[in-house]
Amino acid sequence: MSLTNVVERKRPGLSVTWTRVLILASLLLIWEAWLRLAGDTIVIAPPSSIVNALFTQVLPDPEIRGAILLALLEVVAAYALAIIGGLTIGLAVGSTNFSRRSLYPIILLLYAIPQAVLLPLFTLGFGIGPAAKIAFGFSHGVFPVIVNVVAGMRNVNAHYLRAAQSMGASRGDIVRHVIFPHMVASFFTGLRLAMTMTLLGVILAELYVSTSGVGYFTKLFAETFDPSPLFALIGTLALMAIGLNEIVRVIERRFTRWKGP
Repeated sequence: MSLTNVVERKRPGLSVTWTRVLILASLLLIWEAWLRLAGDTIVIAPPSSIVNALFTQVLPDPEIRGAILLALLEVVAAYALAIIGGLTIGLAVGSTNFSRRSLYPIILLLYAIPQAVLLPLFTLGFGIGPAAKIAFGFSHGVFPVIVNVVAGMRNVNAHYLRAAQSMGASRGDIVRHVIFPHMVASFFTGLRLAMTMTLLGVILAELYVSTSGVGYFTKLFAETFDPSPLFALIGTLALMAIGLNEIVRVIERRFTRWKGP
């Protein structure tokens, strides 16, 4: 244990968790008081109204519950495809200096294209159902994985690769025991970015190419100036993203225990 950790444990005061809770509670109380006293509740709802709408309008409605569940499944499917595709392409692009110099600039060029302008192409190719949302979410999430996998592979010492090859290690063994430990930190950074981008892609597709689902209800609440269920629905999606990111964080801790606290 380092000296810094010992000093932090002996330091009196609130724990980190309770400090965060106190800050969030203070912000919510300020938000509630401001809207109750001088705010415009037609555009922005106070937290108490949002919580009430969550349990009286959003969650009791079977159509909204089904839309949230469908959006979650679409995000998970798109994210899984982004991980598989990004890891496969990233390993292929970063495997040799020639492939990296030849293909990596093309990957960066495609990554630089704003994905929103390609949404009509996804609509033409996949329709307006779940397939288009999954494909659009995949297009957002795959590039952060590719870029970070390639960046992580550049950290691998070439001497380790040659030593493993000289001892008869298979390609799978090299990836598992040599390449992956060196790129694990960069890889999980890509996974975190990919989660956020995948959720963004799915929600954008929901908003613009869907006649039902989360996007439909979001537009409905916004167009009818009903901010309480709108904020409740947005908050539910935010909690979904936080939960998925926490799962990634737990998995990251499992694979990076050697780094220490």
